[in-house]
Amino acid sequence: MNDVSAATPMHASATPSWRIRYLLFIAGMGGLLYGIDIGIIAGALPYLETTATASWHLSSQQLGFVVAAVLLGSVLSSLFAGAVADLIGRRGAMLLSGVLFTLSIPIMALASGYLPLLLGRLLQGISGGLIGVVVPLYLAEVLSPERRGRGAAMFQLLLTIGLVLAAVIGLYHAHAVDIATASVQQLAAEEQQRVLFAVKDHAWRTIFWSCLLPGMVFSAGVLLLSESPRWLVRRGRIEQARMALQRTVPAAQVEATLQQMQTPASEQTTGVAQQRDRLLSRRYVWPFLLACAILAFTQATGINSVLAYAVNILNQAGLPGAAANWADVAIKLLNAVMTVVALVLVDCKGRKFLLMLGSGGIAVALLAAALLFLQAERGLQDVRQPLHQQIAGDALSLRLDAAQWQRLGGNTAAQPQQLTVAYAYGGFSNVRSLRSDAIGTAELTIRREDSVQADSVIGAFFRRLHLNPFPDPAAAAQAPLTIERASIGPVPPPAHGWAVATCILVFVAFFAVGPGVCVWLALSELMPTRIRSNGMSIALLINQFVSTVIAAIFLPTVGQYGYASMFFFWAGCTVVYFLVAAFFLPETKGKSLEQIEAHFR
Repeated sequence: MNDVSAATPMHASATPSWRIRYLLFIAGMGGLLYGIDIGIIAGALPYLETTATASWHLSSQQLGFVVAAVLLGSVLSSLFAGAVADLIGRRGAMLLSGVLFTLSIPIMALASGYLPLLLGRLLQGISGGLIGVVVPLYLAEVLSPERRGRGAAMFQLLLTIGLVLAAVIGLYHAHAVDIATASVQQLAAEEQQRVLFAVKDHAWRTIFWSCLLPGMVFSAGVLLLSESPRWLVRRGRIEQARMALQRTVPAAQVEATLQQMQTPASEQTTGVAQQRDRLLSRRYVWPFLLACAILAFTQATGINSVLAYAVNILNQAGLPGAAANWADVAIKLLNAVMTVVALVLVDCKGRKFLLMLGSGGIAVALLAAALLFLQAERGLQDVRQPLHQQIAGDALSLRLDAAQWQRLGGNTAAQPQQLTVAYAYGGFSNVRSLRSDAIGTAELTIRREDSVQADSVIGAFFRRLHLNPFPDPAAAAQAPLTIERASIGPVPPPAHGWAVATCILVFVAFFAVGPGVCVWLALSELMPTRIRSNGMSIALLINQFVSTVIAAIFLPTVGQYGYASMFFFWAGCTVVYFLVAAFFLPETKGKSLEQIEAHFR
């Protein structure tokens, strides 16, 4: 926490270890909620896509927004997370995040349309954004230098356990859906579809309900934590700061630690210091930009989209049904195991080494996955012309029975086929994918009323000001149906799916060892003390903005250009990440926050 505590040996007998463990556990529970935020949609999305597309007429872009809403909420809360943490304290901000997370669950699980579901996901994201800023900030300010690495690793470890928990919940419901699918084989086609619709609708709602208990545990556990002593010192509450330090620092070090904290706090009272401590003052620009770059490139690896769309990616790669969910569980279990490895390495090998190791391995794994998808996508056959010929009245209705698949050029007898159609009415575009091995006879139906959404009240207001960036419904009402891309080809074999799963496993392993833990340390350690809360908010805002954009464009992009294009893009960003870590990032291992700040003066 400071120079004195770093220099004084901390004997186990003198350390209030049970309080440290409780602090790490509850702070880690924040990571658990953050992991659930990211991972729970992976198991729910296949069933949500099946049911909501049919009943709510959601487009691929709207489904992308549902996935990205958590990340967008994080962006929004990042704007004010630092101010909230400064206003009500670090503990108060953590409590607020837990309450918001808990409230979001019934809103999502009981959603009866697109807007309530989007609102629940957005609220869950606001909670995640607060957690992403406040918990690392709290750990950085409460823990001593030799414990900060483990504190960040604990946050990341519980985050990965949250991802595993979300994947296991998804796997359980995947098996339930598979059992239901097998049990309705003897029913008529219409009855099969009705029963499976009800089962899948229940599955995604129950998946969301499963997240309620962790939110309640985190909210209750925060009430027993002490406030950050650094925040208390800045507020002039010295006695409370002393009591908080007694819970996390050996008794012999309390007064020296408190004195060290008070020195920078007293400097803030002078006008000269205030002028010197503006966020973009010369002495702060370099560490601030480094922290922002590290966080932006962490998301540009595609990690959140890979985790959120894992089941869809693996289905597309060739893994059927529950096999994709099993691979999803394996990916997230490996993430947790490798985070434990990172927990051991982070304070002995250093942040810079692990970031270089992690980003290098990620780049290789992403490039391998991109090449695998490129190989599978080369054999696709263009069927735009046959589909254009069947458009009537700017609509298309195509019953995909065995004969129709054959007419389109798909050999369903040899192996299952997949038809992917990207279409648009003016600026409103969508992507549909159908497989020949789906239960019942698939039907491709494209209608204007299902594709063009009217402006909301807010959207109409900005439209009148010529500030609405989204497509114009009035123009789309007169635009013809355009088939932008239509391709048919065999679904890749399971061996191809497992090869892609292996690449993702390697990707996740290197991410967990490197950026997974080190990104939170970069966020909390590189920011100088007096701008840490606001600087962290801005850096996390950039982090979540990159993540949100990637998640929102993922489904439309892979529909238009294929999965290989996204993996090549992520691989290129990761190469730049490696270069930044290798040539610009200083080592912060074993240094106090004050020593790290002095490095940039």
